[in-house]
Amino acid sequence: MNGSVVLLHLAGAVALLLWATRMVRAGVESAYGDRLRRRLRKYMQNPLLAVSFGVLLAVCLQSSTAVTLLVGSFVGAGFVSGVAGLMAVRGGELGSALVVKILSYDLTLLVPLALVAGTFLSMSSERLFWRQNGKILVGIGLLILSLELTGEATTPLRDSQLLPVIVDYLSSDPVTTYLLAALMTWLFHSSIAAIILLISFASRGLIHPDLAVVMVLGVNLGSSIIAPLLTRNAPPETRVVPLGNLLMRGAGSLIILILFLTFKPSIDFIGSDPVSQVVNTHILFNMIILVAGIPLSGLVLRATEALVNLKAKPEAPSETIFTQEISALDMSVITSPPLALGNATREVVRTCETVDVMLRRIIDLYEKPDQVSINELAKLDDRLDARHAAIKLYLAKLATQKLTEDEALRTQELLGACVKLEQVGDIIVRNMLVHVQKKMDRKLEFTEEGWDELTEFHAMVLSNAHLAFNVLVSRDSYTARQLVREKDHLRDMEKRTSEMHFQRLREGTVRSVETSSIHLDTIRDLKQINSLLASMAYPVLEEKGMLGGTRLKAVTEG
Repeated sequence: MNGSVVLLHLAGAVALLLWATRMVRAGVESAYGDRLRRRLRKYMQNPLLAVSFGVLLAVCLQSSTAVTLLVGSFVGAGFVSGVAGLMAVRGGELGSALVVKILSYDLTLLVPLALVAGTFLSMSSERLFWRQNGKILVGIGLLILSLELTGEATTPLRDSQLLPVIVDYLSSDPVTTYLLAALMTWLFHSSIAAIILLISFASRGLIHPDLAVVMVLGVNLGSSIIAPLLTRNAPPETRVVPLGNLLMRGAGSLIILILFLTFKPSIDFIGSDPVSQVVNTHILFNMIILVAGIPLSGLVLRATEALVNLKAKPEAPSETIFTQEISALDMSVITSPPLALGNATREVVRTCETVDVMLRRIIDLYEKPDQVSINELAKLDDRLDARHAAIKLYLAKLATQKLTEDEALRTQELLGACVKLEQVGDIIVRNMLVHVQKKMDRKLEFTEEGWDELTEFHAMVLSNAHLAFNVLVSRDSYTARQLVREKDHLRDMEKRTSEMHFQRLREGTVRSVETSSIHLDTIRDLKQINSLLASMAYPVLEEKGMLGGTRLKAVTEG
C-alpha cells in the first residue's frame, strides 16, 4: 500500500479516536457533570478520598486534563485546599492510565452493542438526560472502533523500508524521542490517544520495548503541559494545581527517564508482551508519582504558589464581574432593521451570559457564603438592570421603523426575552441572596440529603437555562419543545423534593427544621426562574404551530 494512503488511514483512525473521546466526555459532562462536580467538591476535603474520586472522574470523563482544570477551578475558588487538589489530580492521572488498560483488551463485541443501544436511546427519548446517555454509548462504540482502525492502519507499516531507519534514529536519540512524544501528546490534547497509538505500534513490532518506555515518559510530559497552557491567563489561584501537576508529573518523567537511560533495566517484569509493557509502564509511572506525591504535595504546593506569585494579587475586580461595558447597540444602524436586530440579539446574548454567571454563583454562595461575594453578585444585578433598560430603549426606537412582519415579531421576542432575563436576575438577588444572607447570619446548615436535592434541582434549572439561551439564538423548534418538556420534569422533581423534605420534618431532623423555610423558598424561586426561561421557547413554538392553547401539542416525529 502507498505510504501516503497508510498515513491517511492512520490520520483518520486517530481523528475518530479523538472525536469519540471528546464525544464521551461531552456526554458525561452534560448528563452527570454537575453531580460529579458536587461529589468532587464534597470528597476532596479529604486528600485520600480526593485520589479515589479523581480516579473515578478521569474514567468517566476520559481525560486527566479535564480533571486538572476542574480541580484547579475549585482550588482557585477556595472550595478545597491546594494539597487535596494536587492529590485529586494524581488520582485523575492514574484513572486516565487505567482507561488505557481497559481499552487494551479485546472489546470488539461492544462496538455493535454500544452503537445500537446508544442510537436507540438517542432516537427514542425526548429527555435530554437519556439522549446524552445515548451519546455516551455511541462515543464508546466509536472509541473502540477507532482502536481497531488504528491497528489496521498500522499493519502495512511492518513492510516499510523507511520505518526501521526512523526507529533506529529514535533509539539512538532518546531525548528527541522523549520530546517528540510530548509534542505528539500536546497536539492530540489527550494522553489516552497518544498511548493507544503507541500500543498499536508496539503490538505490531514497529517499536521495541525500550523505545516504547521512553515514549510513554514523553507522553506523560506532554499531558502535564496541556492544562498549564490552557490556564495561562487564569487567576493565580486557579493556576496552582495545573502548574503543581507539571512540576510533579513533568519533572517525574524527566527524572525517571534519566534513571532509565543510566541503568538500562530490563522491563520484562512489567509485562510478557509489548502491549502489556506499554500499558503497565504508563500505569506504573503514574502510581510512582502518586506515591511520591503524598509526602511531596506540601513542598510542591509552596513552590507553585511562589511561582505564580499569589501575594501579588491584582486590584481589579473578580473575573466573573464584567468590568468593562462595550455595548453592541449601535444607534447609527437603527434605520436598518436587519443590522439593528443583529445588534440587539448580541446584547441580549450578553445578558444571557450575565444571568448564567449569576445562576452559577448563587449555588456556590449557598454552600460557602461570604459577604464580599454576596455584594459582587448584587452588583451584577445592577449591571443587568442597566443593560435591560438600554436594550428596551433600543428596541422601542427600532419599533418606530418600517419593519416586516418577521422583524416585528423578532423585536417583540427579544424584548420579551430581555424582560424575563431581568426578572430572573431580580429573583436571584432579591430572593435567593436573602436566603444566603439568612443562612450565613444564623450559621445554618442543610442536611446532606436536603443539600443534594437543592443542588440537583439547581443543576436541572441551569441546564434548562442553557437550552433557553440556545433557543433564543437558534430558534430551533426541537430544542424549544425539549425545553418545555423539561419544565414538566422539573415539576415532578419539585413534588418529590418537597415530599422528601416534609418526611425529614416529620422525623424531627433538627437541621431540616432549621433550614425548612430556606429550602422550600429556594425550590420555589428556582422553579419560578425555570418557568420564566421556559417561556422563552413559546414564540418559536407558536410560530411553528406547535402550541395548542397553553399546552404543547403532540408532534409526531418524522
